[in-house]
Amino acid sequence: MKTTVVEAMARLEALGDERLRARNRRLGAGDAQFGAKLGDLRQLAKAIGADHELALALWATENLEARLLAILLLEPTRLGGEELDAMVRSARFGQLADWLNAYVVKQHPEKEALRGAWLADDDPWAARAGWDLTAQRVARSPAGLDLGALLDRIEAELAAADPATQWTMNNALAAIGIHHAEHRERALAIGEALGVYRDYPVSKGCTSPFAPIWIGEMVRRHG
Repeated sequence: MKTTVVEAMARLEALGDERLRARNRRLGAGDAQFGAKLGDLRQLAKAIGADHELALALWATENLEARLLAILLLEPTRLGGEELDAMVRSARFGQLADWLNAYVVKQHPEKEALRGAWLADDDPWAARAGWDLTAQRVARSPAGLDLGALLDRIEAELAAADPATQWTMNNALAAIGIHHAEHRERALAIGEALGVYRDYPVSKGCTSPFAPIWIGEMVRRHG
């Protein structure tokens, strides 16, 4: 029996936790949220199963957990390019944007055309998606990319970039340094000179997002 939007929202609300809601607010999520744990959302998505129409209806609610659940229920190939572009621009919270990029954008057949457009876009969340896709290509399929030109852009733009864009642009910088030895020295120098995320707090056992540390650690592990 198909799950309705009303039923899904009720189940999401029942998963809510006030401490998680407060944490999400501090991170900029706003009040349209229940504070459900990501693991609980995954279990709910598994119980419901893929349902593209339900996913679109959940996305339209603008509730954080409803949109996170929608991402897990969507069929990426059924989204048009313009439809996906609108979703990317409206996912204005880091956790939501990153789930959308990981589970939907990276699976979309038009992702390469969108990547190019988003890299030239003034919207910081569109640019975040563009740099996320670029970091993925740098690591996995760099043929056709001008890595030197990408480093030029990163050197000129990273320090002053909107925080939404800065995160994935820095990922691209690290990816170049990790996966392309011929550009490693320059990537390290850019990261050191700009100092972006130099003092970023990290939990024990996690790698710093500061590019020189990140690059050095990954090269050490796989060298």
